[in-house]
Amino acid sequence: MHYNNKNIVITGAASGIGLALTQKLATFPGVKILATDINPIKTDLPNSVICHQGDISQPEQIEGILDLAEKELGQIDIFIANAGFAYYEQQQADWKRINNIFACNTFSPIYTAQAMQKRYSNPYQILITASFMGYHSLAGYALYSATKSALIAWADAYRWEKPENASISVLCPVATKTEFFQTKAPVPWPAQTAEQVANAAIKGLAKYKRNIFPSQLSQISRFVNWILPLTLPLYQRIEALKFKKWQKQPNN
Repeated sequence: MHYNNKNIVITGAASGIGLALTQKLATFPGVKILATDINPIKTDLPNSVICHQGDISQPEQIEGILDLAEKELGQIDIFIANAGFAYYEQQQADWKRINNIFACNTFSPIYTAQAMQKRYSNPYQILITASFMGYHSLAGYALYSATKSALIAWADAYRWEKPENASISVLCPVATKTEFFQTKAPVPWPAQTAEQVANAAIKGLAKYKRNIFPSQLSQISRFVNWILPLTLPLYQRIEALKFKKWQKQPNN
């Protein structure tokens, strides 16, 4: 697959991975992009990029974004469901807080795929940003890991249910060096830049890869843990110690 003349929607495009993807995809000839985020997109972007501010955590908002994209671009060729956020916290009984993160991180990409299936009979691709924490969760990120693990499981089954004209890929980066987490939390090891993740996503999506792992180290770690099952619990224990230390700090 090539990107020339494609109509693309990218959510969570104001910063981090979403912004890096927007900037890189906008360089392909004839590409038109609808870039949307809950926050204003303040970065200067080419005229081929239409910036939109909206909340993708509600179904009517998603339908509105699809309607706007079709009006401004034409049929969507690629939808990149990248929007999401994380909590780094001790668990608390707060139903609204739990619902908020699942609505944005999990419900929204799933609903988007279902809505596009209903709308389109021509070929299209969906890229969902999950996380390597969806495979190996860490202390402090319990809810975040759960939202991403659910996405990975859903996509794995949806591939057997989806129509032939649809293609779905799941992006699984390790911790990314951006303001994404919006906390004073320690960044888990290993980490990579948004540009590295975007480059891997673009290459993987072009090859219709089912799962895209931008960090080679993450793939190696899965193999090592299969050979030496104690590797993952040891790593998780180290991160748990970081979490307990973080909890003791003022205002956390």
